[in-house]
Amino acid sequence: MIVRRHWQATPEHRQALARAVRLEWWTIFFLATIGVVMYLTMGNSQAMKTAWIEDLLSLIPPILFLVSVRIQDQPPNSAFPYGKRRIHLIAFLGASLALFTLGGYMLVDAVMKLATQEHPTVGVVEVFGRQVWLGWLMIGALAYSIVPPVILGRLKLKPAKELHDKTLHADAEMNKADWMTAVAAIAGILGIGAGLWWADAAAAALISMDIAWDGVKNVRRALQDLLDGRPTTVEKARPDPIVARLRRVLLELPWVETADLRLREEGHIVAGEAYVVPRDEERLLERLSEAESKLASTHWRVWDVVVVPLTERELTARTRPETTGEGG
Repeated sequence: MIVRRHWQATPEHRQALARAVRLEWWTIFFLATIGVVMYLTMGNSQAMKTAWIEDLLSLIPPILFLVSVRIQDQPPNSAFPYGKRRIHLIAFLGASLALFTLGGYMLVDAVMKLATQEHPTVGVVEVFGRQVWLGWLMIGALAYSIVPPVILGRLKLKPAKELHDKTLHADAEMNKADWMTAVAAIAGILGIGAGLWWADAAAAALISMDIAWDGVKNVRRALQDLLDGRPTTVEKARPDPIVARLRRVLLELPWVETADLRLREEGHIVAGEAYVVPRDEERLLERLSEAESKLASTHWRVWDVVVVPLTERELTARTRPETTGEGG
């Protein structure tokens, strides 16, 4: 059994990862405090309950990220000859499925309350000897729930791009979108105060649809990566420019007539095969080894790309699916 060489992080990668880990720990801390504050002020509001559940859901991506960081650096062995770099893809799928499943459940719950015309009530509580409408406390808790996630979400976008980490990026997008959840919940509570019984459940339904849709998008991306789809960018799931960059590197080699690649993502890294048509077979084995080293030095994400010599006919036969949109 041939075991892959252990991937070594660059100093820049380690710095970005350390920053991401700190941000995720801060996220867990603030989400825990937000969860406590919202639970204490939740009352009978369906929108408040949905927003609270979403905040609890928001704990899943940072926890999965921290767990995957501990596992990913375990060196390859005979049981796992490729290592465990793809643990990030599993974490990404787990976080996405949690969003989709619970978002769908909360949407059904909100629609049922609208269908049965359930009228929520928001009572009053005594604060420092005075009677205060509980809705104001709910709104205060929701206002607090906006600020930390939005700030942390923006801070995570840069290391997510630097690390090419889709779990971290999904977490950042989820944090940034929390303000919509809070605003919708505030509108539902104010609707109850204005006598609009349906406003609370309607706000909960809107929040749930947003959660479920985030889950659908991320599940699709996670499955694409687990099924060895073509490498994509972190931000908008577009074809990763690193593929074209590596092809240019190969074509610049004086002994290469033409070339193409077949790559997949393994968490942070890109691996696969590069196919070249050599102009001649002089020092071919040495040239292939040099080409592999050249590709590996192009970007820190490139790891274990094997360069394979082919004839032009063989290369054409392998790249033919690309013309129908099936290639990568």
